[in-house]
This record gives sequence, structure tokens and C-alpha cells, in this order.
Amino acid sequence: MDLVRTGISLTKTIKNVARFREILTVFSKNGFHSLIIKYGLGQEVSGSISNEDDALEEISDNTDEWWGIIGSRLRLSFEELGPSFVKIGQLLATREDIFPPVFIKELKKLQNKVKPIPFEESKAIVEESLGQPIEKVFESLDPNPIGTASIGVVYKAALKSGERVVVKVRRPGIEKILKTDFEIVRFIVAQIEKVSADVRYLGLSRVINDFFKATSNELNFLTEAKNGQRLKSNLDLIDADKILVIPKVYSEYSSPSILVMDYLDGKPFNEIRNLAELGPVMEAKLIRSVEMFAQTLLKDGFFHADLHGGNFFILPSQQIGIIDFGLMGTLTKKNRSNLIAVLYAVLTHNYDNLVYEFLEVADYDSIPDHDELIRDFHESLSPFIGLSLKETNVTELVRAIISTLSKHRIYLPREWFIIFRGLMTMDGVGRSVNLDLNIFKILENDIPALLAQTLNPESVQEEALWIGKDLLTSLRIVPKHLKWYLREQAKRGYATEMKITGADAYVKSISRSLYFLGLSLLTSVFILVGTIPLIGKTPERFVDIPTLSWFFWGIGLAILSRSFFLRKY
Repeated sequence: MDLVRTGISLTKTIKNVARFREILTVFSKNGFHSLIIKYGLGQEVSGSISNEDDALEEISDNTDEWWGIIGSRLRLSFEELGPSFVKIGQLLATREDIFPPVFIKELKKLQNKVKPIPFEESKAIVEESLGQPIEKVFESLDPNPIGTASIGVVYKAALKSGERVVVKVRRPGIEKILKTDFEIVRFIVAQIEKVSADVRYLGLSRVINDFFKATSNELNFLTEAKNGQRLKSNLDLIDADKILVIPKVYSEYSSPSILVMDYLDGKPFNEIRNLAELGPVMEAKLIRSVEMFAQTLLKDGFFHADLHGGNFFILPSQQIGIIDFGLMGTLTKKNRSNLIAVLYAVLTHNYDNLVYEFLEVADYDSIPDHDELIRDFHESLSPFIGLSLKETNVTELVRAIISTLSKHRIYLPREWFIIFRGLMTMDGVGRSVNLDLNIFKILENDIPALLAQTLNPESVQEEALWIGKDLLTSLRIVPKHLKWYLREQAKRGYATEMKITGADAYVKSISRSLYFLGLSLLTSVFILVGTIPLIGKTPERFVDIPTLSWFFWGIGLAILSRSFFLRKY
């Protein structure tokens, strides 16, 4: 197999190679034949590529039409290739910082395109996890799923004790499927990036690696349960009116492969067309809930990272229910301080500070031109200057920020992009139900207080203590390293070895010449020093010459002979 020469781990098993063939075949069938050949992928598995002409070469690259076709064909391919590719497609649909809107729009159609698994398979997984038949635990378990996702399938059930619950079941073998498909996708992307500078610029390798890390965390449903309980604990401290409802987890029935929790019987926000029918009380509660989520982000640094319209509900009790805690975001205290500073810079149109704060946390291949970046931010955000917060379109503002960073090949950490995506999502949900929900207006109320909090005496004192600790550690290490260095030097008689690596013969010749010149000058110095005792004297015999002169001349001659030897060899 030619795949062995690539060094890819796909060749560890025949199944992996077969999966690679399948993936290439599906992509080829859906119109990527030319691209597969262009990027050197088709030759790896002979006979797996169809001869269908995809006609992409007739369209100019990177145009809306080109991206629309690419998005449509990727969507068809992902749907056919199964859950892990659907998950990848859903991830790509969230990266407005990388792809144009026409591409994003096409891949967003994947949100509800995951096939369920046969109920008998789900039942077997549940019984294996419980260690007993489902009839012992559940009064009923509806075989028709109420939700399907790339990782799990959700069923409605009732416990023997009467509680109405949902049972989330992990797809069988999903861990192995995800790992195999991830290795293949990573290989394909790496091959394409070798050939295309445009694809390297997109930073897809980073996106795929982030995807795998995040998805791996979602595979353990006990982690999701803990995430929900942690978020509930944080919200309980600020939700005095009990507006938000986090479903109770039945830990005695849950495991890494199944999750049993309360069923929230409500209407998801993505099914609501006009919030006016719910009345002003519900509108006020929704605004308050957004304020609380902003607080969990900026104060706690632990927040729901997938808060779209299908993950929160209007409940009959006039409360708001939240579900799906597999994907959560975390921010360190330092990153929270940077985020607060960034939001404050946006609100005050301080582009100098905005640039410096982004460069503090972002990744980039080369240091950007600060002045040019400031000018570009000023140009891209100038349409928002003078607008009131109510008039500001948060989604357009965030996209302007992201596109400016992308132009300069500055990559935000995954957690930061999750935050910006969350802001756009909440803004979009508000607009979809005609809710005057201004995210920046909400943030404006909290940011000054949070900014002051980051500069309060306690925070400054804590930061000073950490700086002092790092300095003390450094001061303790330096003497030890100095002692070890001197010990090693003593072993070599305090001789210093000069190593020139990677230099050609010309550079080495120059180095030898300079070394010869230095030794020659040193020889001259010793000869001159040796003549000092002869000043005012005219020795008639060699024995009349002072011993000190012979001593210095001898050193000089020894150095001179060594310099000739080094010059020759």
C-alpha cells in the first residue's frame, strides 16, 4: 500500500484503509474528484475515484458561487459519511471567522440531519449500563427518539417512581469512529495544506484539532452531568427569582454511556416566532436570563458554549429551561480580564487597546503590523461609531472584528471564538422572536463594575503575590543553575568550546581567519610585554636578558605556533 509511505496511522488496520477509501469515494461522487487529484489524495488508493467531472475549475476560486458549491457538496458528503462528519460540518458551520456566509448557510442545514440508531441497540446499551433490564428501572421508554445528535440519541421515559425523564444514549462505537475519522480528516487537511497556501491561511488544522479535543470531552456523559450541576450552582447564587431551570440528573442511573435527567416539557425558542404572545413578563425574564449568562461568563469563567435556540425552552411555569451541557466554555482569570478589556475597548471605540488586548491572547504565525491592524479595525468598525447601543447590530459588529483578525492571520483561541459565537447566537435568537435584546447594552451595565473588580486592592494584591512567588522561585533557581554551570566549567578547566553548526566551508574559513588574527594580536601583546624589562638596557649576551622577558616571549611564540597550526588545518 502506498499509504505506508505517508507515515499515517491509518494503515494500522485494514478497516482504517477501507474507511479512507470510502471517504474518498463519497467525496469524489459528490463532485470533489478534481480536487482529490489536485491535492494528491486520489493516487493513494487506486480505483476508488470516480471519473465524474465536478466542473469546479470553470468557476473562479473564493467567490460566493464557488463557496456555495463547495458548501453544498460538503454537506451532501458529510450526511452520507455519518455522525462524525456531521459533527465536523456543524463545527465548520460555526466558524464565521474563517468561512463566508454562503458556505456557513449551507452547512447549517446539517443541524437536524443525523440518523437515529435502531432502538434495540439503544436498549442494549441502556441495560448494559444499568446492569439490569429496563423494566426494573423505567415504567416506560418510548422507542421513538425525541432528539438525535452526532454523539447521542435522546428518548422520553418515565421512572418506576413516576418522574418523567429523558434518557440520552451514546451511539455504539462512536469513540472509535470519531478517532478513525479524525485521523483521516487530519491527514487529508495536512495534505491539502502542503499544496495550497490559501488552505494553510484558513488554519483548518487548528480547527480540526480543537474539534477533536472538544468532542472527546462530550463522549463521557458523566462529564456533561457534572457540567450541568456546576452551572446550576453558579446560577443559584445570582438567580434570586428562580428564572432558569437546569434539569436534575439521576446519577444512580447515569454512566459514561447513558444520561438520565428530568424531562423539560416546554417550547424551544427556535419554534417561537413572536415573543409578544408570551407577554412582557416573559420578555423581562429572558433579558434577565441573558444578563445572568453574561455574568457566568465574565465573573465565573464557566459558561454554556452551545446556547442556541434549540437548547433553551419556555416552560409552562413561565420559567426558562436549559439543556445540553456537553460543550461548556472556560476562561482563566487572566483571559476574563482580557475579555473585559476587549469588550470595554469595543464599547469605547479604543482601537489601540483593542489591538493590544487581542495580541495578548491570540495566536499568529508572524507579528502583525500594529499600526496597520489599528487602521483596519478603525475602518471596519467605523460604521458602528455614533450608533446607540440599541442601533448596533451585534452580529455584524462581531463579524467585522473576526474578519479583521482573519485578514491579518490572527487566530483566536477556541474559547474566545465560542464567546463571540455565543453573543451572535443570543442576538440572533432575540431578533428571531422580535425581542429587543441588545447584548452590548447588557454588557455595558456590567463591564465597568467588572473592570473595577479586576483592579481592586484584593485582585492587585493577589496578582502581586503571584508575581512575588514567581520572582522568588526564579531567585532560588538562578544560584543553583550558576553553581551547576561553574561545576561543569571546572571539569573542563574553565575552557569554552565554540561550536559552529550549519555553516559551510566559506564561513568556517572566515571563522578560522578571525581566530588566527586574534591569536596573532595576542602574540604581539606578549612580545611587547616581554620587551618592557629591557627598556633602558642593552644586553650583550642571551643570559643578560631577564627571565621575565623570556617567559612572556615564550608564551607569545607558543600562541603564534598554535595560530599557524589552526590556520593550516
